[in-house]
Amino acid sequence: MAYDKMTYEEAAAYIEETPKFTKKNTLENTKAILRHLGEPQEHMKILHVAGTNGKGSVCSFLASMLHAAGKHTGLFISPHLVDVNERFVIDEKQVSNEEFLGAFRIVMGCVERIQKEGYAHPTYFELLFLVGMVLFDKAKVEYLVLETGLGGRLDATNAIAHPMVTVITSIGLDHTEYLGDTVRDIAGEKAGIIKKGVPVIYDGDCPDAVEVIRSRAKELGAPIFEIRKEMYKISSMTNKRIDFSINSGYYDYIEFSISSVAEYQVKNATLAVTALKALDREREFADAVIKQGITHMRWQGRMETVLPQVIIDGAHNEAGVEEFVKTAKRLEADYPVTLLFAAVGDKDYRHMIEKICRGLRIERVIVTEVGGYRSVNVKEPAALFKKFGDAEVLAYPDVEEAFSVALKKKGDGILFCVGSLYLVGSIKSILRRTAHD
Repeated sequence: MAYDKMTYEEAAAYIEETPKFTKKNTLENTKAILRHLGEPQEHMKILHVAGTNGKGSVCSFLASMLHAAGKHTGLFISPHLVDVNERFVIDEKQVSNEEFLGAFRIVMGCVERIQKEGYAHPTYFELLFLVGMVLFDKAKVEYLVLETGLGGRLDATNAIAHPMVTVITSIGLDHTEYLGDTVRDIAGEKAGIIKKGVPVIYDGDCPDAVEVIRSRAKELGAPIFEIRKEMYKISSMTNKRIDFSINSGYYDYIEFSISSVAEYQVKNATLAVTALKALDREREFADAVIKQGITHMRWQGRMETVLPQVIIDGAHNEAGVEEFVKTAKRLEADYPVTLLFAAVGDKDYRHMIEKICRGLRIERVIVTEVGGYRSVNVKEPAALFKKFGDAEVLAYPDVEEAFSVALKKKGDGILFCVGSLYLVGSIKSILRRTAHD
């Protein structure tokens, strides 16, 4: 195939097709391709982040602080909501189609050569990771904030041997078909990113996960920084911001403000601040710069206000929905709540819906469908909302129609759009398209 002749659209489509003809490879396969690419990962200072919930936010906080400090910074995150380029950010700007295409062609040229030596074609995520490493290397970033895909131990990003710091966010039951069906099992997979002698910062509020992480860190002589609830304190919350302080015991008392309605972002910010402090042996990062980075961070699709009184949230597992309910409960005191909901078939949407209905006073629910072949027929979640709650329930399979109805129905109240990142991405696409009409 003439990869060097592909357009951006053709390259993006090719990557989307890779799950049909590839399977998960060993880390050795990814490492071999990195060697053929000239070991791009060795040319930058890497902060490696894993976890079940919050890892994308922690990565964005870290990148925002590094950018505020004037550091040339790359950010690799997943999934993307609309465009694949969202996964590759340099100095807070998404890479261009041309930059992406150039890196894709380099990687695919290498893949063609290495397949002749008996190595396998990269999977979807492996290919995106490799494209990212070429992009960041070509841009000569000094720092790279790197989010794992699935798990940690066997994740393609774990081909990175020498990170400056590792971070493990909160751990819950998700992707159990791949990572194990207990918190301890999943924590073991996430703890696979810990490296010998490299500081590890982690959420210390789950005893089972803590025990596994501490044990692994001790084996590798990795300094540990455990973040617990008593280490941060919220002083005020509005429907636009949260003010809080950190007094972790590792560092001096610092006050912060974040532009978010989600209380869980306080923990994520604390993890990120502690990680930056842990790698800052030369004391390069002043508190004023750290505060600026925390305040200016924006994370798409996580309790994000996209229109007045319209909030989208990608919560799609039990822990994520629990945090969504906690935040929404605070806001429902002032506004009647309309909910737009969609889920995909491999998520436990029954328990998600039950938790939402038990926790919130919802006036109406609009159910829709997202996720292509993974979508759930609207009749199933609609029936569950009727079973567990007493709200008015409407069903529209077409997501654009459902969103339009939800906007009209919310009136002066608040609209939450939740249940799947596919839903978040669909709404983002709709808003982008209507803005250009």
